[in-house]
Amino acid sequence: MSAAESLSAVASALASGAIEVVDLTAPLGPETPVLYLPPEFGRNTPAFKMNEISAYDSNGPWWAWGWMELGEHTGTHFDAPAHWISGKDRPDNTTDKLPAKDFVAPVCVIDCTNEVAADPDFVLTAEGVKAWEAEHGAIPEGAWVFMRSDWYPRNKSAESFLNGGHTPGPSVDCIRYLVEKKIIGWGNECVGTDAGMAHSFDPPFPAHHLMLEEGRYGLASLVNLDKLPPTGALVVAAPLKIVNGTGSPLRVLALVPKN
Repeated sequence: MSAAESLSAVASALASGAIEVVDLTAPLGPETPVLYLPPEFGRNTPAFKMNEISAYDSNGPWWAWGWMELGEHTGTHFDAPAHWISGKDRPDNTTDKLPAKDFVAPVCVIDCTNEVAADPDFVLTAEGVKAWEAEHGAIPEGAWVFMRSDWYPRNKSAESFLNGGHTPGPSVDCIRYLVEKKIIGWGNECVGTDAGMAHSFDPPFPAHHLMLEEGRYGLASLVNLDKLPPTGALVVAAPLKIVNGTGSPLRVLALVPKN
């Protein structure tokens, strides 16, 4: 089958419902949980705010529009290499310079829901990833790897979602193993890509430090991972083309074949 025929087949499957589009994005609004840093770090991301310009009124009789206040890393968002000190010197490391081909990739979903239900501080290790591969096959180069925890229903409450810093994520050896496999990036359902306790790891925050150091990416605050199969789905995750952007809120979509 030619490339044109393959694309035509995908379009037909979408039209017929044989391929379902699953939205992996949390709503973005004033109630979106935001991670606040300790006081010694000074400034923080503000809560999302939409400011009105006009609403079919004297400021604009035929149109409604507004302007937004938000951080680059608010809600469901993308981490570019420039976000972390380990990736700051990489070439083309900001959202406006990343190759568009990287925004469409297959995804492997590792289900950790039972472990997280028993322990919100659960950390996925390299051994856990290898056990998943023994059942589902090797993680391919260029794939996203998402950690499913069913944490996302908590995002209706900042207190429950942030959970006092007790949130699941990957271990250092997990991320090292995935970097060696040359994945495109790592995704988590929590406020950031790392576990809440990752400040105590060596290096701290490995999903940030090790992934972004290698020019890979992160996706945080994902939802609906329970609607994806372990393998076989395709993810579209395209950040806004912000000049010198270290990251971006975005709409993450998955193309999922129906059984």
